[in-house]
Amino acid sequence: MAVVMVLDLPAVVHLLVATLSGLAVGVERQWSGHASGPHARLAGLRTFTMLGALAGISGWLWLADVRAIAVVLLSAAAALIAIGYARASQQDIDGTTEVAGIIVLASGVLAGLGLTTLAMGVTALTVLLLIEKTRLHAWVTHIDDEGIAAGARFAVMALVVLPLLPAGPFGPFGAMRPRELWAVVLFFSGLSFCSYVVRRTVGSDQGFAISGILGGFISSTSVTLTMSRLSQSEAGVDGALASGVMGANAMLFVRVLIVTSVLAPGLPWHLASAFVAPFLIGTALTIWGMRTKRTGPPQHPHGENPLQFGAALQMAVLFQVALVAIAAVQRYLGTTGIYSSAALLGFSEVDAMVLAMTRSLTTGTAIDIVTRAILIGILANTLTKFVIAVAIGRRRYRFYTAMGLGMMAIALAAAIFLGTRASQP
Repeated sequence: MAVVMVLDLPAVVHLLVATLSGLAVGVERQWSGHASGPHARLAGLRTFTMLGALAGISGWLWLADVRAIAVVLLSAAAALIAIGYARASQQDIDGTTEVAGIIVLASGVLAGLGLTTLAMGVTALTVLLLIEKTRLHAWVTHIDDEGIAAGARFAVMALVVLPLLPAGPFGPFGAMRPRELWAVVLFFSGLSFCSYVVRRTVGSDQGFAISGILGGFISSTSVTLTMSRLSQSEAGVDGALASGVMGANAMLFVRVLIVTSVLAPGLPWHLASAFVAPFLIGTALTIWGMRTKRTGPPQHPHGENPLQFGAALQMAVLFQVALVAIAAVQRYLGTTGIYSSAALLGFSEVDAMVLAMTRSLTTGTAIDIVTRAILIGILANTLTKFVIAVAIGRRRYRFYTAMGLGMMAIALAAAIFLGTRASQP
């Protein structure tokens, strides 16, 4: 039976993408100097371009059911790459160029098969990794033995332990969910590890602020706990630590607006006016803290625990206790307990509180009541972080953070009071 091979416009586009993928990698290899000189590797601009075109043709032939020729072409190209590596490795054992060649073959075949988006994504990531070689190597040098070990432990906790735990619910009011609780532990430990990596990479002074701002998009409470604990061992960076807490709390308001805009599009307009003052306070204090100078020598204590696993377990236990208490309040008080539920849930978890409050809109709760409940929950959470900073923090960090959180709490309380007065007839 004859095989019909049609080179239509889509097929031409696929072959072009495959060829350009090889060209992109070849340009980087030529530019970086790996394709010329006494220690030149396997391929440069022209060879990589032809490898991409050959791989694209192989993918097209496979679709046209001419699979024997496609396999022969790919096998020949792979053999050429293997021979090139065997020869070059006699002087320098570095297989980056040869691996890049294999990736060009893979992305070229994907393009030839019509998976152009995936092929372009693979090529773009490969070129980025090749270009950022120096920065990636420098980044790795900032991670010590404790960091590597912590990363391995976290992988076991996330990929082995988490899937084995039952989902639940169990216990009183069905509020105990082991898998969800372990996910909370992973989250707190992961945030501590990310903060550790950022500080090792960009330096403590700026790293505290950056990790705090990024962490605020996930949990400002855990950022406050982490920075408060660090204030006990890190000397001379009180302003930088406080800036991380203020940045996290400023981002909390941005996060709530984003969440509510998805869950209840009309709700952010009612919250935005109450968020302006505390957000500006947090932003101003974040900038001020980033500009303060270290008053002591840099400290990178050996044996620092990047995961802060014990602290994460403590926060998870508090989170579970709060969930049981909130379930009891909602069971016995019903809709009349919306404010107390928001306050109780806000003490431990803002996102869960926002989700619960926005859901109450579907049951007929007035939007001004939901707005006030969310503000009460955030106020309760701010007071919780105030207590954490005062009880655990040390030196000037305690004063800076308590002052900032106190001002934000006052602004929230004023917004709640004014909103209540405005809603009264």
